[in-house]
Amino acid sequence: MPAYNEFSFETRAVRAGQRRTPEGEHAEAIFPTSSYVFGSAAEAAARFAGDQPGNIYSRFTNPTVRTFEERLASLEGGESCVATASGMAAILATCAGLLQAGDHIVSSRSVFGTTTVLFTTYLARFGIETTFVQLTDLPAWKAAIRPATRLMFLETPSNPLTDIADITQLASLARANDCLLAVDNCFCTPALQRPLALGADIVIHSATKYLDGQGRCIGGAVVGDAERVGKDIYGFLRTAGPCMSPFNAWVFLKGLETLSLRMQAHSASALELALWLEQQPGVARVFHPGLASHPQHALAASQQDGFGGIVSFELQGGRTDAWKFIDATRIFSITANLGDTKSTITHPATTTHGRLAPEQRQATGISDGLIRLAVGLENTADLRHDLERGLAAVTA
Repeated sequence: MPAYNEFSFETRAVRAGQRRTPEGEHAEAIFPTSSYVFGSAAEAAARFAGDQPGNIYSRFTNPTVRTFEERLASLEGGESCVATASGMAAILATCAGLLQAGDHIVSSRSVFGTTTVLFTTYLARFGIETTFVQLTDLPAWKAAIRPATRLMFLETPSNPLTDIADITQLASLARANDCLLAVDNCFCTPALQRPLALGADIVIHSATKYLDGQGRCIGGAVVGDAERVGKDIYGFLRTAGPCMSPFNAWVFLKGLETLSLRMQAHSASALELALWLEQQPGVARVFHPGLASHPQHALAASQQDGFGGIVSFELQGGRTDAWKFIDATRIFSITANLGDTKSTITHPATTTHGRLAPEQRQATGISDGLIRLAVGLENTADLRHDLERGLAAVTA
């Protein structure tokens, strides 16, 4: 297999990680097998003991999954990747593989609602405590760190308000305090942002979103170095089993082939709609890093290669107007998923962040009038007309 790391992002997104079988297939093969046959009892023993490389059992060794892992690791600039059954499984595997009772996490307050529940409800049962801080408040991050802090965790851009963290500054803070920085790169993907190059230790993905790109499969991934990811997190996956299926890995491989093109198109359409929404009466505020009005616009421009496909905006009339707006659209799909070729629309306060207490939502800036768009690949004029239907319903 060629050493694809010498090639550009787009070439690696199509080629990296593939090993053809003796059949000479051009597309990557799917290996839907649970187990593998050994040539001898001695070979089986050597594989299980780790003395000989090779496939053992598809819970933790599968050729299709391995191709996806190697390709994504190449795109993110990491040494190792562990593919998981979902994005939440990737976060759980990271915490379970690297932390123990008594450890402390400092997390951005602006993370996916289920991530907050994982930290506060389930990890807390095992003696791992979490302190939440404002994503963009560096002094708050500094103040929250304790001697027991082992992990700093964040999403940038954040969900759903697209706040931007300074990854380089937070990476320096993590190194100074002997803890790890994990960045959820779901909204940007490595096509637009590479946190490891900015100093992060671990990158986490919900492959369900833009890596797939067409809303077909559930999956996740963790990318980082050969020691923490390749041994510690992989060890958790091997034992606990939240693994990715070969078929899903194959679908994600097909998604990676077009990732760069899609992310550029998502970004261009989202910015066009965000600029239009800013001019509409009844829209109190628009959140998109590509807007000059965004408080971290300059930072986003410096550490990202594009501004992404997420646009959120607030209506003045609260939940009543938000629901009227959403229900009046005809093209946007009413679903909480994102990263699809099909544009989606959702009400975060009652869906993605609905499990949070009202005071938690208020602390993260998620109002009842907030609507999140994940802009797909449809014609932007058609999408704009659809948003006009929503605005008309609110003002009727």
